[in-house]
Amino acid sequence: MFVLIGFKTVLSSLFSRPATCQYCGVYAEQYVEERANRLTLFFIPVLTTSRRYAFTCSNCGRSTGINKSQKNALQRG
Repeated sequence: MFVLIGFKTVLSSLFSRPATCQYCGVYAEQYVEERANRLTLFFIPVLTTSRRYAFTCSNCGRSTGINKSQKNALQRG
């Protein structure tokens, strides 16, 4: 029997909002991105093993890691 099991990392942009970047100081779009690690079986995602969120500047590209509650607060406000 032949079984293919592996992991896949999926990066998705959730939403954006204008803000001042703490690194470059420019007022630009800041993207909230989700990076999810998924367990795959025969190249089909079966289970999400972890999720991380980041706040990324569109001007300089620097990312700051945020947690789920910070992501929810940014999404509401």
